[in-house]
Amino acid sequence: MERKKFLVVTAGGMGTRMGGPVPKQFMELEGKPILRLTLERFLEAEPDLQVITVLPETHISTWRQYCLQADFRCPQRLVKGGFTRFHSVKNALEFVPDGALVAIHDGVRPLLSVARIRELFAQAQTVPALIPVMPVTDTLKVLERKADGTLAATGEPIDRSRIYGAQTPQIFYSEGLKKAYTQGFDTLFTDDASVAERYQIPLTFAEGERFNIKITTPEDLILAKAILQSLPE
Repeated sequence: MERKKFLVVTAGGMGTRMGGPVPKQFMELEGKPILRLTLERFLEAEPDLQVITVLPETHISTWRQYCLQADFRCPQRLVKGGFTRFHSVKNALEFVPDGALVAIHDGVRPLLSVARIRELFAQAQTVPALIPVMPVTDTLKVLERKADGTLAATGEPIDRSRIYGAQTPQIFYSEGLKKAYTQGFDTLFTDDASVAERYQIPLTFAEGERFNIKITTPEDLILAKAILQSLPE
């Protein structure tokens, strides 16, 4: 029997690296807030998704008002963000039942294709944890910062062919992820896969998409605009 699908969109940060007047998830891209573009992609791919949107507490009313004024019809439960991403996801999981699929996705990754979203959800029906990844293409260096602030090489070799970058959505059997989030917080929990792995949930990896970038800096916003303008209608 196919599991019901839930989407937790993490948009609880204040986006200080972007430096704009509003958090980055509310900045406009092609005339719409980035968060709206993200949600639209997922709802086009999976119209029956149950959406949980995690927001800064001070911006929940702002987002609710925007959805009403812009006639953005996205049934969603709005949840207050926590001190860290870990705590934000934990807050959202309180509203996800056991026996479901739950996808955790960054609210500022609006460029993942509809086709890939569908493929990931289909594959996730048969594995307890599915993580999209992309191979790293840059040459990597292990460096250490010296007392004078300069960087120096450590000489540690890195086999780039074995290094991949994790993306979202990371999709899990809900009962397993909820149990994993009963663990105490650790600064090494940089994504949901790291939380699940610590709880010994086996991870399955799938190919991500190069354009599935996380918009964090002003340069990312410029790149995202260029990508959107280059995509076929």
